[in-house]
Amino acid sequence: MEGTDWFGPAIAEAYDRDDDVRFTAEHLALEAGLLAELAGRGGRALEFAVGTGRVAVPLQQRGVEVHGIDLSAAMLAVLRTKTGDIPVVAGDFTTTRVPGRFDLVYLVFNTIGNVVTQEAQVATFANAAAHLRPSGRFVVETQIPGVARIGPTERFGVFRHDARGVGYDEYDRATQQMWSHHVSLGPDGHGRRRSLPFRYTWPAELDLMARLAGMTLQHRWAWWDRTPFTDTSRSHVSVWALPDENGE
Repeated sequence: MEGTDWFGPAIAEAYDRDDDVRFTAEHLALEAGLLAELAGRGGRALEFAVGTGRVAVPLQQRGVEVHGIDLSAAMLAVLRTKTGDIPVVAGDFTTTRVPGRFDLVYLVFNTIGNVVTQEAQVATFANAAAHLRPSGRFVVETQIPGVARIGPTERFGVFRHDARGVGYDEYDRATQQMWSHHVSLGPDGHGRRRSLPFRYTWPAELDLMARLAGMTLQHRWAWWDRTPFTDTSRSHVSVWALPDENGE
């Protein structure tokens, strides 16, 4: 994010074939169901980093009016092959504005980490709050930093090692910067590495960003099925809300 498009045509074309569980129909029914509940009956939702519409399309099918922002023209082109009924704006979700107010803004699939500075992450929360109606909610789904699961002197953590290739994260504890490296074999048998920069955050830091934007924590679950969040959770789905019209 922040003006850098890491999702060009090659990534966009293959994106929906990811074998992560979050791309399955069963999971998308679960995720879209919870988001639709948070948006409310007849609600309006805005997805930051709408991408190919992985979540936006099933959410719209549940009767929610969905809009989107995304920096990648290639990802938005894929979305438009699925539906022309989701209004989208090409831009950086840290600053781009969409007309109107929404009941729900959401940013999922670890994408808050694609915002690689604290300043821009704070701006993301402020931009979400600026789009919300009173009592509106901002939802973020992201991982608990994997740096917690490696030794104090280690810099790398492997998150995948199988026939498809190797995936590993690289951490800099001093700056909270990380790089996610994906190594795979091409048709010619040669290895290819794709690396993406991230900035990892802890839940308490995100709560402070929300407070700076005028929102308070309403819910935090470990997963979309409302599994309780604990000190062993590897991810979280957090919901922050603006005050209502009475300031409560």
